[in-house]
Amino acid sequence: METPRKPLPTRVDETPGLPPAYEAALQQGLDALDLRLSADVRTAIDGHARLLLAWTEAINLTAIREPGAVALGHVVDSLSALRLMRERGIDRFIDLGSGGGYPGLPLAAALPAARALLAEPIGKKAGFLITVIAAAGLQETTEAAAVRAETLAGDARHRGRWPAVTARAVAGLADLVELAFPLLVPGGILVAWKRGDLAAELTAAARAVSALGGGRLDVHPVHVPGLEAHRLVIATAGGRVPAAYPRDPGARKRRPW
Repeated sequence: METPRKPLPTRVDETPGLPPAYEAALQQGLDALDLRLSADVRTAIDGHARLLLAWTEAINLTAIREPGAVALGHVVDSLSALRLMRERGIDRFIDLGSGGGYPGLPLAAALPAARALLAEPIGKKAGFLITVIAAAGLQETTEAAAVRAETLAGDARHRGRWPAVTARAVAGLADLVELAFPLLVPGGILVAWKRGDLAAELTAAARAVSALGGGRLDVHPVHVPGLEAHRLVIATAGGRVPAAYPRDPGARKRRPW
């Protein structure tokens, strides 16, 4: 007879601690980014990582399962946008396709965010995010919802209301512009995590920017050992987005940018 699975932990103290390899990789990355995090922020970020590693066998939150690799490939990669967002005075953002919570949760803790919405359409993953938000003590400022970007864009409480949208490993850059710009105030930014040669994506994204009210695209390198191929693309919304956008997934697939 199959042994019943133990309940997944809902508190950080129910999970194993993080090994020295995690601390070393995280500190190296923070040093490369010239970032210093408070003890409270580190507690939230480390607690998130511990819960991620404890849950991922059950619901496949990440393919990265070695703690040192989580520190670099998830936490440091997420925080590579922190300075750019702080310089722009961003303290409210939506994270699209949050998955296991990167980049949304580390950014919400470290900015710190006045309000962050983690949008994750898969219910089990959204449930994990809700658990982490409570365990990390972020529930006053951060929420997670099992919702798609298209649904948010059709809601007057969100359309044209946000100064920033973040997205990491979610979709092509042009599709991200189409999904994010309807949520942004004029002058708001999409921060998209990308890697490698972006020429084709930038060309398509420029067409999307033009159709969705105009704006601009800027590419920023990530100067962190081990993340040299990574890029942050900042897409700045210029004006009013036509009501026809975003299109549904089928229309985007039939008529790509």
